Amino acid sequence: MNDKVFDKVLMKGNDAIGEAAIRAGCGAYFGYPITPQNEITAYMAKHMLEKGRIFIQAESETAAINMVYGASCAGARSMTSSSSPGISLKQEGMSYAAGADIPLVLVNVVRGGPGLGSIAPSQADYFQSTRGGGHGDYYCLVLAPKSVQECADFTYEAFDLADKYRIPVIVQADGMLGQMMEGLTLPEEKNPADYPKRDWIVGNMKDREARHITSIHLVPEELEETTRARFKRYEEIKINETRFEYTGPDGSVLTGGPAFDPPEAELTLAAYGTSARVCMGARQLAEKAGLKIGLFRPVTLWPFPYGALGSIAESGNPILTVEMSLGQLVEDVKLSTLESAAASPRAPVHLLGHSGGVIPTEEEVFAEIRKILGN
Repeated sequence: MNDKVFDKVLMKGNDAIGEAAIRAGCGAYFGYPITPQNEITAYMAKHMLEKGRIFIQAESETAAINMVYGASCAGARSMTSSSSPGISLKQEGMSYAAGADIPLVLVNVVRGGPGLGSIAPSQADYFQSTRGGGHGDYYCLVLAPKSVQECADFTYEAFDLADKYRIPVIVQADGMLGQMMEGLTLPEEKNPADYPKRDWIVGNMKDREARHITSIHLVPEELEETTRARFKRYEEIKINETRFEYTGPDGSVLTGGPAFDPPEAELTLAAYGTSARVCMGARQLAEKAGLKIGLFRPVTLWPFPYGALGSIAESGNPILTVEMSLGQLVEDVKLSTLESAAASPRAPVHLLGHSGGVIPTEEEVFAEIRKILGN
């Protein structure tokens, strides 16, 4: 691809994810077809092979995630992608990877569920991604883009974050973002010499002892010690990587980490991904009507920016959660309003949710804003 002539290129979200992964140094991709993420697999099939890298369309989602596990153990920056039912099938492998401290990247282009559901855009995999998804005590770092540009940026960064913390990283888009086309600036291709060194990988054992990578610890005390050490690393992630974006009632945009000092709004919308884009339009409608509305967007779904949203809740003004699910994000929004487990919420929390692939409209969100404010 020649993108040197123009500053921006026009790409579909799924294709942008694939190109960003290649530029980030993805050395091995293993996938299995499912709508609406099929373009990622198709893109990688063509361009990974052009670069002499590994591409395999596995016989199943279960096989794909275990291939990613093995490739990462052997030293490759490895990745897989799928959509909701396929992600469910990968959860055993994700738990194994978390338990063995294996860095990998997983992209979920979410569709309607449960079960086979629909191929329409959804956000109903929020619990699955932010609560581990598989068995045992673990988390995955979860990045939620709202644009094609962020689909590329977050995928590109996910490989570095996975290596930095030895953790599975999920890029959680939805069918709308995967299928839509926008202009974006692609990141530069990384130099392999700049990749973090993996001094824990297997292979190349001629001049050293063999290494053993596993998630099994049959002595309970050893398993707990290993898990507690991992949770200590999770605390570092919360401090260093918690991210959000806040659009104030005056249109100013603030970004940051765990906490900040927000301008007060009559009502704050809380949303991510495509829902956040819808809310931006609703906020503009409200602004024209003379209402002071803020928009809080978690960029990391895990770790969730509880502190930042808690700062907004201190005003006591209502928060309206807008999501393409029937009450998943709203649970973390409610937790953000609590000063302690025993305390009453600092602000009332409302929910506008859809399921099965139904996307909220700007007008619908604006009508809900007016209803809550009695305007």
